Amino acid sequence: MPEAVGVIQTLGFPPVLAAADAMVKGGRVTLVYYDLAERGEFLVAIRGSISEVEPAVKAGLEAAEKTEGGKVVSYYIVPNPPENVVAILPIEYTSKSARFRT
Repeated sequence: MPEAVGVIQTLGFPPVLAAADAMVKGGRVTLVYYDLAERGEFLVAIRGSISEVEPAVKAGLEAAEKTEGGKVVSYYIVPNPPENVVAILPIEYTSKSARFRT
């Protein structure tokens, strides 16, 4: 099954938390990465089928923007990331995330 990666970057922690929550509730996706980006910006990445990642990212964007003071800095969806991208970037399923994989 073709998979996609969806990433949302926000200014501040509350919007990224709201985005992560909405994404895992908005589609059959797995949260695979979370980190502090820079200058108080946070990012969260999900993986799943293309048909599930797109609505999940949309739900995450809406939730982040509705959060008090929430600001989305950027977002992106990568359908069918090549194996060399998955091997290098921190977007692969880990032992922690694999048990939640749907």
